[in-house]
Amino acid sequence: MFATAPRCRIRIALLLGALSLGAIARAQEPAATPTPLPDPPPPHVPGEDDQPPPAGSALLSDIKAYYTAPLRWDLGDWAWFGGSLAAIGVAHHYDTQVRTHFIKRYGPTDGANSHDLGDAVPMIAVLGGTWAYATLTDSTPGHREVWNMVEAAGLSAVTTEALKYAAGRQTPYQSSDPNEWFKSGHSFPSLHSSAAFAIGTVLAESGSDEYRWLRRLLGYGLGFATSYQRLRHNAHWLSDTVAGAALGTATARFTLNRHASEETSDNSLALLPVAGGAMLTYRHTFN
Repeated sequence: MFATAPRCRIRIALLLGALSLGAIARAQEPAATPTPLPDPPPPHVPGEDDQPPPAGSALLSDIKAYYTAPLRWDLGDWAWFGGSLAAIGVAHHYDTQVRTHFIKRYGPTDGANSHDLGDAVPMIAVLGGTWAYATLTDSTPGHREVWNMVEAAGLSAVTTEALKYAAGRQTPYQSSDPNEWFKSGHSFPSLHSSAAFAIGTVLAESGSDEYRWLRRLLGYGLGFATSYQRLRHNAHWLSDTVAGAALGTATARFTLNRHASEETSDNSLALLPVAGGAMLTYRHTFN
């Protein structure tokens, strides 16, 4: 049976609120409203007090922007949200058939081995391999890519856990009924799928376009392969993996858009206002 009415309503509200974060597959910061240029500040003399913004403050800013993103959605973002819900609904329709295809039986499998650690190995290998390569080559863009992977996976994991608590859906090895919601389960969505698609999307969409096809093959392949393993091991329903994929991909794209200025080329031209006119500057970063 469902939980008591007040608790059930609280869980439903949490579920809908957290789901809204999982459909921002094109979530971007809105374009700033053009404003007149302010008077230029007085010349600054570099000194020992000059320090880059603390990493912690940048992370807190990203977290705040992530969890308030729905407040800034446009019609396109809401369309993506609706599309994600529709995809989850279609997948839910086939939950039982897909489970039966892999498990060959209708009843639950008590004490089933869900292979949690083994199914996480590929994404850990991708993350570790990217970090090792960036370290060996002393690549600043590579280290930024690793950080984007960690941040995207972390944000999606926190949201996934909130959704799991709100949904309370039983796993396919706890119940053969895919409609066992708001109980003691932790099936919806799949944490492995959301993390794998978060890491994989960053891999797929980072770097130059020279090897884009290979990056996308490896990145999105990581997400699909991980989701397939979760179904094969009877750890999740099909709709769990679809929800995880939407959440992980959306979070990765949000993270990449937030850090777009850092992911651009190391060579850049900029026109800066100065007293009495403007100054053209050129920047090049040596790795």
